Amino acid sequence: MRPGDRIAIKSSYTRKRELPFNNRGATVSVMAIKAVGTIIANLDDGKRVQVNWTPVSPHREWYFYTNRATVWRVAPGSWMEDGLLAFAFDDRPQDLDRFRNEPFWRERFGDVGGEQRFRWTVFYSAVAAKLLDYRADRKPLIEGIHAIAQEIAGLGYLQDRYPEGGTGPLRDICPFTAMGTFNRSMTDANRRAIAGALAKLIGVDEELPSTFEGIPVLNNQRSWFFRYGDKRSEGDIDKLWDLFASAAALVDSDQPEQRDQFIADYDAAIDVWGASWNLSTGLYWSHPWEYPTLDSNSRAFLTGRLQMRIPPIGPQRPCSGATYLKLVDDLKARFTEDSYPVHSFPELSLAAWHYKAPDQSEAESDDGGAAPTEDDEDTAVVDPVQTPAPAVPYDVDDILREGCFLEREEIDRLLERLRTRKNLIVQGPPGTGKTWIAKRLAFALIGERDEARVRAVQFHPNLSYEDFVRGWRPSGDGKLTLADGVFMEAIRAALSRPEARFVVIIEEINRGNPAQIFGELLTLLEAGKRTPREALELCYPDADGMRRPVHVPENLFVIGTMNIADRSLALVDLAFRRRFAFVGLEPRLGPAWRRWVTEKGGVDPAFVDDIERRILALNAQIAEAFGRQFEIGHSYVTPTAKLEPGGTRDWFRQVAETEIGPLLDEYWFDAPKSAREALDRLLQGW
Repeated sequence: MRPGDRIAIKSSYTRKRELPFNNRGATVSVMAIKAVGTIIANLDDGKRVQVNWTPVSPHREWYFYTNRATVWRVAPGSWMEDGLLAFAFDDRPQDLDRFRNEPFWRERFGDVGGEQRFRWTVFYSAVAAKLLDYRADRKPLIEGIHAIAQEIAGLGYLQDRYPEGGTGPLRDICPFTAMGTFNRSMTDANRRAIAGALAKLIGVDEELPSTFEGIPVLNNQRSWFFRYGDKRSEGDIDKLWDLFASAAALVDSDQPEQRDQFIADYDAAIDVWGASWNLSTGLYWSHPWEYPTLDSNSRAFLTGRLQMRIPPIGPQRPCSGATYLKLVDDLKARFTEDSYPVHSFPELSLAAWHYKAPDQSEAESDDGGAAPTEDDEDTAVVDPVQTPAPAVPYDVDDILREGCFLEREEIDRLLERLRTRKNLIVQGPPGTGKTWIAKRLAFALIGERDEARVRAVQFHPNLSYEDFVRGWRPSGDGKLTLADGVFMEAIRAALSRPEARFVVIIEEINRGNPAQIFGELLTLLEAGKRTPREALELCYPDADGMRRPVHVPENLFVIGTMNIADRSLALVDLAFRRRFAFVGLEPRLGPAWRRWVTEKGGVDPAFVDDIERRILALNAQIAEAFGRQFEIGHSYVTPTAKLEPGGTRDWFRQVAETEIGPLLDEYWFDAPKSAREALDRLLQGW
């Protein structure tokens, strides 16, 4: 802190009522500005500064973008920081509508059209809040749950084995197991019945969930967070209540002491047999907007799709409390990005529900594997699971809806060529959306958005047959072992499910040597040779040493992309070309592009026609000098994230100077003056 810096005294809390917008029953983060001032001296003792204070009366409340840490340094730069600084020190109002409709808050507080997702979170949060009242005296809670079990089927599993011998009704319960009573594998109607009865018991009057999609459930064969009474350690259930309470306290006040307490309680709770990864799911049920579930589906999505590492403590052990909170912080930081695949923990869980990792077995059991029985309950604790997600249909309408500027007939023609030819190359100038359309063609071909059946790889000069098809790899013991590459894995997956379609997408297919990389499988790519009769032996045998003929099945398709403007790349050879259908993309500016960039990209409508005119003029000049394959694609002038109001001019200038300009330098590498003149004409008068 330096003299001259501005400083404010704040208090952070949450609220559900008396808000200046419709919060739909969800909890809102609030920060009150109580005083503002200017630092006049730093005493350099690490503790004190002298401030010239001005009290703020009445306190002014700021919503959503809050930080409950004691000291929060806010630097100007983004619209959120700039807005907060103007609110605190310049007495300007908060742009509530903009904050409400940002990705992280949109589902709860934004102007969402149609049916709202995640309405169930209000009910779950209310149940968790009421359960806290039973922390000191659990007897009414467990007795009430046993009474519900007499009226509603599905709770017969709440029978314990007593330390003194014999069996009977469970005498104590943790809050996570209590919430688990309506979060097990059963019909939605039964889940609602149990949830409604529990809500009545503890005094929750929120609307029952209409759907439980994407909410992980406990394994029916072991639905407690603790073990049987004859083996349960004293204090196990108390440890779970402690974590439940500290999680709620951390949500209300994210101070260092609350974080330390949460970590300590989390690490103590994971020592309770039966908790393990279940703890994260229990925390997610309790505070679905604050804590992620780390069930097996979600862990696969986090590591496979979001590239997030979740290091466990050890074999058959979950992550630590510190690791869990770091994951919470890292994900929340990414949720605010428009282009991030998910923007909240409920959305993450829902996406994980639909996600299938490329190597995930189709035959995996719904219950996550065999659960331990009474005789082997000291073995691994089973994960919470998610009921199988329904397929998400995908067709040409979805491609158009997501921002494709091609006409429907053109997309239909691409799909027809892919279906009949089996192999398709999408080529075109830079920025024409080759990669974008390739993946969506794959989804439309297979009829659903299934990541597990679409494999993507990029060719490069160092890629070899051993990488792509089969070759020797180092193993963990320092030896070499034969391993299949991406293409052989895709062949095996397609052979195992002949009724389904699979797609391999090859980015920049002409950056490698396709004939060398495919080897003998190049011959088998032909649409007329995709039968067992045409099978060939590979250069390398199978892992067991046997040589078995291989063929490319009918239900495996290949889509490649090719940048024809890159003069450093050689054209693929004729033998390869004969096996592919080639289609060209070109810059697509026009009505569809204009509509998309204004409605979705935030481009000022007053500038759209001018931007289109300038790019068309530049492309005409490029086409005359080098050919149409060197034109500038529409992707360069299509924002990847919505622009801030008033930001169109700066955005276009930056695109021109930092993206288009260097490309022009490459085109006119022997005439830099011409490149500069072309860029000057693009920005003339801008």
